[in-house]
Amino acid sequence: MAWKHKNRWFRRWLLVIVFWAVPVMIVAVNEMREEMAYNNVDLERALSTWQFTDAQRAHGAPALCHGSPDQARASGCPADVLAANAARHQEALDEYAHRRSTLADYLWHAFVGYWVVPAAFLFGVGVVIGGIRRALRRPARADVKTTTQP
Repeated sequence: MAWKHKNRWFRRWLLVIVFWAVPVMIVAVNEMREEMAYNNVDLERALSTWQFTDAQRAHGAPALCHGSPDQARASGCPADVLAANAARHQEALDEYAHRRSTLADYLWHAFVGYWVVPAAFLFGVGVVIGGIRRALRRPARADVKTTTQP
């Protein structure tokens, strides 16, 4: 049966690429988890850090303004302290969003570089080897006329 082993290299390539996706995904998920844990801690630290003027310290604002801006608002933090720190907190949120988008870009480039490019390379090598094998398997052309001797 001629079709029994047809496209055997393609099935092997597909199997290799599917199994190669597993370590690539493990590395990507671990990297994403570690980086986002660091980013979350950094964001929480930035949002729970407050700066006070001497007048605000004299009125007892540090006792009321702690934690995230929502927690500080709920605990009675004065509006002037919230307004004074709002720009820093917004910068921290913007930095967090920028880090997330940078991480997504990094993971996309890693996916392309560690999975798509090797898959395309192996596919190309398989096509070339398949073409060479096919060319060598075909019989020589009978263009040259042979003369029969009587």
